[in-house]
Formats: sequence, structure tokens, C-alpha cells
Amino acid sequence: MKKYFRSFLLAIPVVAGIAFFSFKKDDRLFEIARNLDIYATLFKELNAYYVDEINPNQLIKTSIDNMLRSLDPYTVYYAEDDIEDYMTMTTGKYNGIGAIISSAEGKHTVMMVYEDTPAQKAGLQLGDEIVKINGVDLSTREDFDTGKLLKGQTQSNVTLTLKRYGATKPLEVSLNRDIVKVTNVPYYGMISEDVGYIDLKDFTATASREVRNAFQELKGKGMKSVVLDLRDNPGGLLNMAIEISNIFIAKGEEIVSTKGKVSEWNKTYTAYNPALDTEIPVIVLTNNRSASAAEIVSGVIQDYDRGVLIGQRTYGKGLVQTTRDLSFNTKMKITTAKYYIPSGRCIQAIDYSHRNDDGSVGKIADSLMTEFKTKNGRSVFDGGGILPDILTEKETYSPLATSLGRNRLFFDYAVKFHFEHPTIKPAKEFSLSDADYAAFTKWLGDKEYDYTTQVERDLNDLEASAKKEKSLEVIEDQLKALKSKLSHSKDNDLQIFKPEIKKILEEEIIKHYYLEKGLREASFKEDPEVKAALALFKEPARYNDLLKKK
Repeated sequence: MKKYFRSFLLAIPVVAGIAFFSFKKDDRLFEIARNLDIYATLFKELNAYYVDEINPNQLIKTSIDNMLRSLDPYTVYYAEDDIEDYMTMTTGKYNGIGAIISSAEGKHTVMMVYEDTPAQKAGLQLGDEIVKINGVDLSTREDFDTGKLLKGQTQSNVTLTLKRYGATKPLEVSLNRDIVKVTNVPYYGMISEDVGYIDLKDFTATASREVRNAFQELKGKGMKSVVLDLRDNPGGLLNMAIEISNIFIAKGEEIVSTKGKVSEWNKTYTAYNPALDTEIPVIVLTNNRSASAAEIVSGVIQDYDRGVLIGQRTYGKGLVQTTRDLSFNTKMKITTAKYYIPSGRCIQAIDYSHRNDDGSVGKIADSLMTEFKTKNGRSVFDGGGILPDILTEKETYSPLATSLGRNRLFFDYAVKFHFEHPTIKPAKEFSLSDADYAAFTKWLGDKEYDYTTQVERDLNDLEASAKKEKSLEVIEDQLKALKSKLSHSKDNDLQIFKPEIKKILEEEIIKHYYLEKGLREASFKEDPEVKAALALFKEPARYNDLLKKK
């Protein structure tokens, strides 16, 4: 969770035992000065006598990164060259073309194009390979960041040379860079006659306004219940979590409090605006990648019994970060506090302050979790993320589907399909026929991909254990027979897992025509959490019962 302060004066608290405190403080300052002197001396010697030339900036950053990593994953140093990335993270804005580029195996491929950006207006397509930027052949550049080459001042020009599937020669596309705003709410709409849906994917500076606007527009369309989707939301700004919670929670109610080493920074935050709606039934969707600010919002909704949570247990990040300015236009995002939601619980799942002997960290044990109560007296617990009121199974994929995705075969086939089919039905209506699926399986015939099934892994483990225990000879023949019988066949598996493979392929193809919005629309019919939400809204008595003390 990030909250940003421009400057702070750190006052030393006046406590009893001044002489003892001063001694400890002076001793600590001496140790800091001593170790900094050792570090500076070491680095001078290294620079002077190491056998090869070293890059001072790179080496220092590596040492800083490793030092901070030993504390927690959220305390981060931003060198001057990284400040633009930091600003993008906090504001959701950057100057560029509005495309996601994947660089792998010497190829730089357009994987997504954002709507209403220079990339979309210039006609960039998913699957386009960028071979030159402003005439510079990328095949001759090994150590560089494609994203940084594509970013630049607003209205500055950049010319891309592209290889496009089906084109006989490279294409040249000229774009004027512009401010690209990655929206916090990539999709919202009505998913039934009276149920609205808001997909919140980030908590940058405009998140609250986007959610409020979406909510009000959907109410104007007849929304009587709302689904707030916080799945895969990594969090962001603390004030955005407060303002979004305030949409559903009355003015004056506590939203979150922060407590850390610097007591002057400890604060309790309350809802400071009138709520937009304190009565509309709310369902919040979560999963194990819902973190930080997303957990504050879902936790507030749960603690006030304001709505029902459906999905999987959230990530469990109960830490607050503050950004501090450093010298030479650098910054550090540092963990300064833990946050506590209205019931009083902190949902931090990993204990970074107590590491194992090997340096690893573990989750807080269930036996150490403390029980808290929601407004209606329901039991909730700290130390392990937010547990939904209705648990659903985490979506898993077959080894076949995982292999096809890892080898980018879904994506590559969608590029081919897009070239061969200029248009398709709207996202909500599109589906592949059996003949389409057969064409895909035929196309896979000469493609390289393989996988190991769970049964095959178990048999390999059994064989290894038998070897270790000198008993392989006893079961070797039976083991070979089992392996032969259970060895996977790609052709058979493509039929066994046809529903799963077909669904993934359909969504990948839809993305190439309708981008993120189309992909979201297409997913509703098979989304287990969305289906569970729609079913629950049809049972108001059950919805209300879930929010009562048991």
C-alpha cells in the first residue's frame, strides 16, 4: 500500500531514561557511520583493482536492491532512470504509444494495444513484430529496453518498422507519442437486467473517480445490485482505497488506521464524503492476487457487513509504503507501517521480521491468528488475507493448456485467425465451431510443445524413490507397463480437454478483435465467481443471511 509524503521531520521522542537512550542512539549512529566507511573503502578498492572494468551505477544499484530485498519485497529504490516508471505506477500515465511489447528470443512483439491511444489510431495489431524504431535495427541491439525507446515527449514522432503476419514486406508506421492513461476500470456494464459490474484493476490517482462515474452511470441504467471485481488487483494508493470504500460506507465511519515506528505518522482515516449508496446489495470478487488497497476495500465491505465476498482468500499484504526523496533525483519506497481495517485486524500474511536460518520467510501460523468481529458480530481473523464469505475453487489449467500458453501457441494461432477472418461476431456471441477447433488441432501438428501430466510426475517420483530404496527391480516391469499405458497422447488430450482449450482459444481470438473490453465481456458466461454472484442476487434471503451473526 502506498501513501506519499513530500517531507517529514523525524522528532526523537522524549522518554524516561535519557542517558540510556542517548547511549543507545550514539552507539547505533557510530555503527552506521562505521559500516558506511567500510563500504566506501571497499568500493574504492574494488573500482581500483578488480580485474575487469566495473559499472559503478549498476553495481551500487545491485547492492542497494539486495539490501532492501532482505527486508521485504515492497521497500524499493528508484534510480533516476527509473523515476518515469515510478510515476507511471502512481499516476497510471506515461508518454508513449499505448502498447504492451514482449521481448523474447530476439523478437519484439505487440501483445496488447490500449484503446484510444496512438498505437490503436495508427493501426498496430496484436502479433506485429517491431524490427526497427526510428530506423534503428533492433536485431543489432542486445542490451536495451524497448519500452523506453517507445516512450518520449508528447507529440514527438516515432517511426516503427513492422513485420505483420500475411504481409509480403515490412510496414512502416509513423506515430506521435501522447499521454497514455491506463485506466483503473477497464470495463463496466450491466451483466443482467438489473445487476451492474465494475472491474477495478488498479488504485492509481483517478481510481475513485472512475469507480464513482461507473457506479452512477450504471444506476442510471437501472442497476439494483452491483458486482465489484477486485480479482488480480495488486493495490495502489491508500487514499484511493479510502475514497472507494466511502462509495458504500457512510460519512464519518472508520475505514483504515496505520501504525508504525514513527508515531507522528500514525493515523486513523474515516469516510469524509457522503456515501453514494449505503443500501444497494454489493458482491466483491477476490482471489489470491487481490492485494493491498484491494484488500482494504474488500475488508471494509466485510467488516461493516456491507456486502458479500466471493472468491478465494486474498494475498495478505497489510503493509504501508511511504515514498521518500533521496539525493540526485532518486527515491525510495519504504515500508513504514501496518494498516488495520475497521474490525481491528491486520491481514498481513507473511512475517518478514522473523526469518528462518536460510533467510526464507513463512506465513503467520493459523494458531497465532486472532479472532475479530464484524459490525453484525460475525467472526473474522487477522494474519492471512481476507477470507471470502463464499469460497470458490481457484481456476486451474491442464498441463496441455499450460504448455500451449507457455509456448504462445494460442496467441500465434489467434494472429493467423485474425488475418484470415477480417471480422467476427460480437464478443458476447462469438464461439468456435467444431470445424474451427479441428483446424486448430491440425495447425498444432508440426508445432513444438510438450508437457508432463500429474500422473506421469507421480510415476517418476515413485521410480526415483524405488531407486533410492533399492527396490526398483521389484516393481520395474509394472512401472514400465503403467508408464506405457498412462503416457499422454497429444491428439487424445486435445479431445479430452477440448472444452478448456476451446474456451481459452476463443478468448484469445476475441482479444485480437475487441481488445480488453471484448475479452472481459466474453468471459462472463464461463466465469465461476460472476455466475455465483448472479445466483446469489436471485436469493436475497440467502444474501442477507450470509451477513448475519451465526
